[in-house]
Amino acid sequence: MSLTHALCHELGAPPMLNVGPIVFVVDDDISVRESLELLIRCEGWQPETFASGQEFLSRPRALVPSCLLLDFSLPGLNGLELQKRVAVERTDMPIIFITGCGDVFMTVQAMKAGAVEFLTKPFGEDALLSAIRVALESSRVALSREAQMRVLQDRYASLSRREREVLALVVSGLLNKQIGGELGISEITVKAHRGKVMQKMKADSLADLVRMAAKLPPAPADMIAA
Repeated sequence: MSLTHALCHELGAPPMLNVGPIVFVVDDDISVRESLELLIRCEGWQPETFASGQEFLSRPRALVPSCLLLDFSLPGLNGLELQKRVAVERTDMPIIFITGCGDVFMTVQAMKAGAVEFLTKPFGEDALLSAIRVALESSRVALSREAQMRVLQDRYASLSRREREVLALVVSGLLNKQIGGELGISEITVKAHRGKVMQKMKADSLADLVRMAAKLPPAPADMIAA
């Protein structure tokens, strides 16, 4: 048993917060799961362990910073197959591979698919903890960006059809008079719509509005027609 494990047994692990980062572990070896659960808990993170990929996928997505410690050889879905699922369904969750049978091909495949790290058992605690910290920070940034994008999309969805048309022409660089000519409305009406757009999008300036519009994905046809 490592010094970290011994101290945790002696002193007890710190209490977990429900809103804290979660480190998921998928490994069919119960001794590995138990060892990693203790180590993770000692660092103040919340551990959740699973014996298979299917068991892990049945767990609803966690909207807190998280990462996945994933064994390569698993019953049912193997590590690479589960990695592909996670990449599509849980884009904010970085993966750290932990395996006792790693080879160059497996490592290359995992890293090409976006794995943060590929550690071969037995691995050092410092290397693992360092990889987890990097992964959790990456997850935090991804969740923050996702939340910001949801807010931006909700603001855009609040615009009327005409306001969306005005927004598109404003950020393309047209003046109010030119926008009026494009849409067949008066310059005064354009100014009114433009003011509503700025208000609903919560833009402080034209430059701010342009930056927001650049982040928005192409609007679906039904949204444009709304």
